[in-house]
Amino acid sequence: MEEFHKVRRLPPYVFEQVNRLKASARAGGADIIDLGMGNPDLPTPQAIVDKLCEVVQDPRTHRYSSSKGIPGLRRAQAAYYARRFGVKLNPDTQVVATLGSKEGFANMAQAITAPGDVILCPNPTYPIHAFGFLMAGGVIRSMSVEPDESFFPPLERAVRHSIPKPLALILNYPSNPTALVATLDFYKDVIAFAKKHDIIVLSDLAYSEIYFDGAPPPSVLEVPGAMDVTVEFTSMSKTFSMPGWRMGFAVGNERLIAALTRVKSYLDYGAFTPIQVAATHALNGDGSDIAEVRNVYKRRRDVMVESFGKAGFDVPPPAATMFAWAKIPEKFRHLGSLEFSKLLVEKADVAVAPGIGFGEMGDDYVRLALVENEHRIRQAARNIKKFMSTADETMHNVISLNAHR
Repeated sequence: MEEFHKVRRLPPYVFEQVNRLKASARAGGADIIDLGMGNPDLPTPQAIVDKLCEVVQDPRTHRYSSSKGIPGLRRAQAAYYARRFGVKLNPDTQVVATLGSKEGFANMAQAITAPGDVILCPNPTYPIHAFGFLMAGGVIRSMSVEPDESFFPPLERAVRHSIPKPLALILNYPSNPTALVATLDFYKDVIAFAKKHDIIVLSDLAYSEIYFDGAPPPSVLEVPGAMDVTVEFTSMSKTFSMPGWRMGFAVGNERLIAALTRVKSYLDYGAFTPIQVAATHALNGDGSDIAEVRNVYKRRRDVMVESFGKAGFDVPPPAATMFAWAKIPEKFRHLGSLEFSKLLVEKADVAVAPGIGFGEMGDDYVRLALVENEHRIRQAARNIKKFMSTADETMHNVISLNAHR
């Protein structure tokens, strides 16, 4: 039978090929060191778990919750923005709780997109940034991901040549997968451009607290006037090691937040109330839990950069996020990121995320997640070094898929 219309619009999910290979190898007894999926391995801080256990004992919290988020949670998120960014938010009209930033992005796409609307999306980027709008009937126009002067000429061309004029521009800094970080001056230029051309700005700030070696990444909402055109999405998944809890937020422009809130009211009843109360407790904390998570990722980053470099696989040190974005070693680059990722599972017992899964501009790269401990990261480097040193003898029958194009 023919696939349904919205399913046909989605590109192949390339990560699934690596996942299947990984599962098969593990079924055969292989010890796969998994640096592929960005699934935090650190436990949720005990105080947050304790608060959940306390609240869940009250049967009144077992009923339906509000999809918008309980008032205390929205107030806590507004207070976080005030402390961290100096941004004032009205928790009643400018904050909505989401089931993670991914769900927030997808439902914002449903709320604002008409068939054929043009969305300006970085390439490479986190898949939901494009897929959410594709499923809503939008059209993606790929943009540069570098947060510098090279970002703006393609934007100007897009405004001149796209029919209809672009509806929205997606930002993602610190970036998944590239780990690039934007400056406040860059955001000022983006907002000036967006206001000049009446374009919505949707900013994914999921990694705002996972940063190293410098100043904390800014929010685009710090720019004067940004609230007129912007909604920003954050997540507690990485900041507080709460990925399975599915708790995030959208904040910003009242009209856009109202549209998202209305769509969500038809689709869900919000997160389980004890989870929302525990999330409130986390946001109102002293920040020590966040600092510890940051320090763990920094140590892992440093070990990865050093050990992989010694193995002959250069990994530039990311300034933020829980990922490194590394160019495939020259000897293997002709294979493309998917085939190289599959080889690492087969020959080195190491799983990584192929860059092509984040957009065609990522095909020379792989994403490495800092989700294994330092000992395992060093072991991954040793495995890769052994594989690369013997590749000439073991890869004589490997043919790049690109050779048939």
